[in-house]
Formats: sequence, structure tokens, C-alpha cells
Amino acid sequence: MNETNGYALITGASAGIGAAFARELASRKVDLVLTARRLDRLQTLAAELMARHAIKVEVIACDLADRDAPRQLVAQLEDRGIAIDMLINNAGYGVTGYFLSQPWQTQADFIQVLMTAPTELCHRLLPGMRERGHGRIINVASLAGHIPGSAGQTLYAGAKSYLIKLSQALHLEYRDDGVNTCALCPGFTYSEFHDVTGSREMMSKLPKWMWMDAETVVRQGLDAVGRGDAVHINGRVNRMIKSVLKLIPDRLALYLMGMQSRKFRKRSPD
Repeated sequence: MNETNGYALITGASAGIGAAFARELASRKVDLVLTARRLDRLQTLAAELMARHAIKVEVIACDLADRDAPRQLVAQLEDRGIAIDMLINNAGYGVTGYFLSQPWQTQADFIQVLMTAPTELCHRLLPGMRERGHGRIINVASLAGHIPGSAGQTLYAGAKSYLIKLSQALHLEYRDDGVNTCALCPGFTYSEFHDVTGSREMMSKLPKWMWMDAETVVRQGLDAVGRGDAVHINGRVNRMIKSVLKLIPDRLALYLMGMQSRKFRKRSPD
């Protein structure tokens, strides 16, 4: 099934869930624009997808921590005559350590990549989708956006919660124009995420039944946005965790999260 007549733009496409989105959409014969910081990885992935699926793939190296990056990215798309009918805001990472253990610029870059950039890309690309009467937006959030924040990744849950609320609002505002928006909320997913944050050893202590593979997460996300779901939590286990924490008192939920934080996060010196 062809998801769109235009291109799909995937941020953070060089690895993990982003690369899984690229491979799944390519298998559905969707032309792609792949962006991330690592041009060599993008080019390798693009060559693989074009050879295997005979689709068009454009690559644009882009660091979304740069405040001007979203504008420049959209300008390059316009220069190449590329219409985006599907936007997948996937770029993201975690900042380890307590809030004061990292300089402000590190925290500001995180906010730019996980909150400001995806919002700006929605704002810049939505008009074209509305004009053509068809669009899909997936904002890759997290189960973390539905549960209390944890010590050791101060801004992560808040950023993902923001993406969930943004997606719900855009869903209500533009669904009648043919644009579906969905916040995709995976839990623990096999990818490079925990290697980058340096928490792989600690995360490996979690039982295997709590983990999902990126390919399943992606397929479920594409199905959800196609149905018009504003929010999709991947997996029965994750949906159960969200439901249980919603039912119990906030104080107890925060206490339980604090206990888990001490198991899986190391306190960095301030």
C-alpha cells in the first residue's frame, strides 16, 4: 500500500527507529527524504533502499540542535521540488545525569532537538499537506511521556509528554483537512539509544518481555496514523503500565518511579 503520493521525511533516520521507518516505508514503495547528522550512514542506507525497492531517496545532513536547521531543511526541500506528505519526527536522544550535572547548553540543545525542531517542522510542512488534502505526521514520543518523570534524565519525560499533547492538538485541528497526526509511544525498544546514553549495561537488567523490536514499533505506528489514532502506545505491557500508573495516587506513582530510577540510573556529580 502506498502511504502517500509525495515523499516521507524522516528525521534521525541514520539508525534505530528512524532507519526502521525508512526500511518499512521503502518496502511500501514510498519515496523518502532521510535526514540526520551522519551523512555517511544516510548515504549507505539510501543506496540499500534504492537498490532493493526501486524508490527515490534523498539525503540531507542536518543537525537539528542548530536553531536554523528546520528552516534550512525545508528550504532545501523546496529547492529540490520535493513535496512532503508524511513527516516522521523521530530524531532524539537522552541526556544522562542529574539536571545540574550538565551545562545549560546541553539541556538547551536537547530542548531544541526534541521539542522545538519537531514543532517547527510541523508548522512549516503542514500548509502543503492541507493544500493537497492529505498528510501524515508521526511524532515519536515515548511511554515516558505518560508516566512520572525519572531522576537521571530530567527533561526526557517532559519533552515526550509535550509531543503527545502537540500531536493530540494537531489531530483535532487538521484531521478534517485530511492530515492525521499521531504520537507514537514505544517503551523499551532495541536500538542504539541506550548505547549512546551509556546506560546499556543497566538497561540489560530489565526482563526481555519488556522490550520490543523497532520494526514492530514502526509497523504499529504506521497503522495507527493511518487509522487516525492521535496517540498509540506500543505493546500490551506498556499500555498496562500506563493504565496502572494512571489509576494509583500520584504520590505513590512518583515513589515507585523514584525506586526504579535508583535501580537504573547513576547519579552524576553536580
